[in-house]
Amino acid sequence: MTSPLAQLRVILEYERLLPVVVLDDAAAALQLGAAIRAGALSSIEITLRTSAAIAAIETLAGEGDLLVGAGTVLTAAQAEAAVAAGASFIVSPGVSAAVVTWCRNAGVPVIPGVATPTDIQAALDLGIDVVKFFPADINGGLPAIKALAAPFADVKFVPTGGVSAQNLAAYLEHPSVLAVGGSWMVARSLIAGHDWDGITALVAAAVVIAGESRTPGGESHG
Repeated sequence: MTSPLAQLRVILEYERLLPVVVLDDAAAALQLGAAIRAGALSSIEITLRTSAAIAAIETLAGEGDLLVGAGTVLTAAQAEAAVAAGASFIVSPGVSAAVVTWCRNAGVPVIPGVATPTDIQAALDLGIDVVKFFPADINGGLPAIKALAAPFADVKFVPTGGVSAQNLAAYLEHPSVLAVGGSWMVARSLIAGHDWDGITALVAAAVVIAGESRTPGGESHG
């Protein structure tokens, strides 16, 4: 049986995209999930930035057609609550030893956020080699990732924050970038307006760009 970590890694390596969602109304979760699936992606990160997040995770995880993760996880208690609701992976904005340790003990994949070499070394010390580079644009974007990849050649990055359709290909073409986290495909305003077709179109357009970009192994999907 495929482990949760292996399943997440396979999806990120192939699809190269992780939609990052701020959801204000759990009742919209099913339609949002359907819109993402219609755009040809199979994972989603629901951030714990709203009171609707846990209920949305539970709803989407219950459907079984998306790999559902929880983002903006700051404490081990939040990680435990998200996993209890059905989250299959955890994403944090920073490196929390408590969160990482809880996840590893529970067998749950975790992607902590990093911004500096010190952060990356802290993640490596905890046994983590796939990290979220966040917020990507403010911390130097692709040039910063290129610089960090030199001393940390075995680390894979998931840049998040400021990624868009305009710079997506450039990020994905760097071999140290496993995938990108993106909110532009699932913007809060589009969700609030129930623009499911618009979300599907943005996801599908991103999938095309990702498919034409080089994989972490240096191969192209195209």
